[in-house]
Amino acid sequence: MITTARIPADKPVRISFSLNDSAEESSAQNDFPLSFPNLDQEFQPLPPCNSSKESMQVFQQHCKIAEEYHEVKKEIAHLEERKKELIARLEQVEKDHLDGVHLAMEYENLTKENQSLHLAHSRCKEQLEKLRTQYQKRQGSS
Repeated sequence: MITTARIPADKPVRISFSLNDSAEESSAQNDFPLSFPNLDQEFQPLPPCNSSKESMQVFQQHCKIAEEYHEVKKEIAHLEERKKELIARLEQVEKDHLDGVHLAMEYENLTKENQSLHLAHSRCKEQLEKLRTQYQKRQGSS
């Protein structure tokens, strides 16, 4: 039968173990300096029963799983940060695109206005020339 002691939730748990099967294993089993501070208390590996090999194996597996879980959480956080960066870049690209579309429309409108002003200018110039020639004819005939 495996027995484990519960540790209060407000106290950090420190755990250590050796992954090799050597004579030094028994001294390493007596203290647990490794901890998983980012792991919820309910998922913290419980200290093993030193007299049970099965308990030590379960504990070591739990520690490996806790490390993997920690790595996955770090990767998720990194990917979420990258997602935020990509969304910000996408929003900026869309804004730039809309600005470009707006500028293209404004350019088209200004080009049309410029053409109409050139046309009006040339009509006014023609009228001015007609008026000058009429004035000169009046001046010449009087």
